Amino acid sequence: MPLKPREVIDANDPRVSKFGHPAPPWLVNYADLMTELVCFFIILYALSAALNKNMQNAKEELEKMMEEEQLQGEVKMTKEGLHLTLEEQEGAAYFESGKSEITPQGQDILGKVAPVLSTLPNEVVIEGHTDNVPIHTSVFDSNWELSTARATNVVKYLVNNESLPPERLAAIGYGEYKPIAENDTPENRAKNRRVVFFIKNK
Repeated sequence: MPLKPREVIDANDPRVSKFGHPAPPWLVNYADLMTELVCFFIILYALSAALNKNMQNAKEELEKMMEEEQLQGEVKMTKEGLHLTLEEQEGAAYFESGKSEITPQGQDILGKVAPVLSTLPNEVVIEGHTDNVPIHTSVFDSNWELSTARATNVVKYLVNNESLPPERLAAIGYGEYKPIAENDTPENRAKNRRVVFFIKNK
């Protein structure tokens, strides 16, 4: 039985052409844009990974310093950045009671913190905190003024004595209003008298 002839499409017809229909002109630019976006996000990822590695290295160095110096406080990484907390303790008072000048012990510790901070390009906010014992002197009207002056003096010390760039540093005082312990014992009040180095994520 003879086969029925099939409808044959000419080989030159674009429907059976080897490469099919040519791409519209706009698709070339679109493809280039998508390629560039992929490259851009790869670069961002690489930079982020490098910065996170630097922050992790800084965290490890600060933890080692805290352990060697037997300091009270903590080193903590959050999504906002790296937090180094130095709590007052016997033999490591960073400021005299009711004063904002840094003690020799405090200067010694700042000299060990500064090299770690200098390895990072991040902004660093120095936070001053006090206990809730009221203060009212000719110099400081409240714990707000005292905590702010202490944080400012830490910034000045890091700039003038440790050569950290001032544009990367800031000072803020919280007074007694962000305690980490109840102000019910001398030990807990010492915990609240602290300096925090907040190294912001870029």
